[in-house]
Amino acid sequence: MQELETYQLTVIAVGAIAFGIYLLVKGGDWTVDNAVIVAERAGLSKYFIAATVVAFGTSAPELFTSVNANISGYPGISVGNVIGSNIANILLVIAVSAMIAPLAFNRKDVRVDTIVMIGATAAMVVAILSGLLPRWGGFVMVVAIVLYILYQYKAHKLDIEEPDEEEVGAATSGLMLIVGILTLLIGSEILVQGAVAGGVALGVPEAVIGMTMIAFGTSLPELTACVAAARKNHSDMIIGGIIGSNIFNILSVMAFSAIAKPLVIDSRFAVFDMPIVVGVTILFAIFLLFSGRIGRLAGALMAFGYLAFNGAQFILY
Repeated sequence: MQELETYQLTVIAVGAIAFGIYLLVKGGDWTVDNAVIVAERAGLSKYFIAATVVAFGTSAPELFTSVNANISGYPGISVGNVIGSNIANILLVIAVSAMIAPLAFNRKDVRVDTIVMIGATAAMVVAILSGLLPRWGGFVMVVAIVLYILYQYKAHKLDIEEPDEEEVGAATSGLMLIVGILTLLIGSEILVQGAVAGGVALGVPEAVIGMTMIAFGTSLPELTACVAAARKNHSDMIIGGIIGSNIFNILSVMAFSAIAKPLVIDSRFAVFDMPIVVGVTILFAIFLLFSGRIGRLAGALMAFGYLAFNGAQFILY
């Protein structure tokens, strides 16, 4: 009887995983396609839409997870979620996207955004070293992200004539963009829950599931959206989406977690995880500021680094 229950749970889990993947693929296509249309009709660059709307939308899993975890008395999950997501965004999402199609971009277009990303990372380092992000610190971060969005709007507003398309068509594209982002979020949740159920059925320890599928799951929306963009050769959307997501993770996810409840940060994050996220961010910044291109080889090396990072987590913790 127990074997039958295990079999049934496994079948349900596999079905959930398959359905979650389907939703992620469709959500990624809808998000990218309609983000491009919205950008064109609103007179905004694709980079702006990716770095703000798409970046914030795909960061929603991290936001919900971190705020709830901190309120529930698990601040380590909040901090670990932000650090792990920023590492995954670069070593996994950028890496996979570059392996699909080399990423080429204009260094001047991303210079200010890269500096903001470095500044946000520096603010996170200060919070980690002090062991606390107070409410006032969270409010300061929120003000910073609002100013960043305003800068993005002014910097990437295109000087073009009003489009001829009907407003109804523009509204439809905007609605489909929201539907695409929601589909990414729902798909990632279904996939994660399916993986958890399957792991339990197969006897995989809960701790292992949490450190792998749950942490990986919150980065699935970014991964799927960027893979879809890579297949359509929208490098600017990939770069904008990841820079924006990393900024949002710190200046909104950590910020709102601290606003909900002062964020107490375990000293262990300063020993291993903080140096890794700083090093990875600096590596990404070097590509952004001095290279203008991330090729397949670099992507492969980044992906290997992500696997090594996860392996080290098992050994150290």
